[in-house]
Amino acid sequence: MSDYEKMLKRAREQLPEKIFEKSRFEPPKPQIAIEGNRTFFKNWHQVVSAIHRDENHLLKFLTKELATSATIEGQRAVFAGKHSRSTMIDLINRYLKEFVICPECHKPDTHIVKEDRISFLVCEACGARTSIKSV
Repeated sequence: MSDYEKMLKRAREQLPEKIFEKSRFEPPKPQIAIEGNRTFFKNWHQVVSAIHRDENHLLKFLTKELATSATIEGQRAVFAGKHSRSTMIDLINRYLKEFVICPECHKPDTHIVKEDRISFLVCEACGARTSIKSV
């Protein structure tokens, strides 16, 4: 075994096991109901807990993108206006790409850390730190 292969083997042994897992992250699909001029996101808490983010952070992102107001009522979120399920799915996928999935290893095992006025996405699997825009 060459020196390179020995160093490579030693480096791989020091990496966390999570980095070698090949599971695909699939958050629950939003259950949307439109009644009158309001849109109800029925499984709000289920989606928020699956992505491990503060519900106010996701709510703020969605309200800015939809240019509307929203409130949380129990286990659901209520948005002013009529918004389709496909629009909500697209926005949640964008949120996942920007604020949840690590850009280096593509794992969802991340958390947001704020230092001074800059927010970072810190990956627990590979240790990468990436600056992210504020919501």
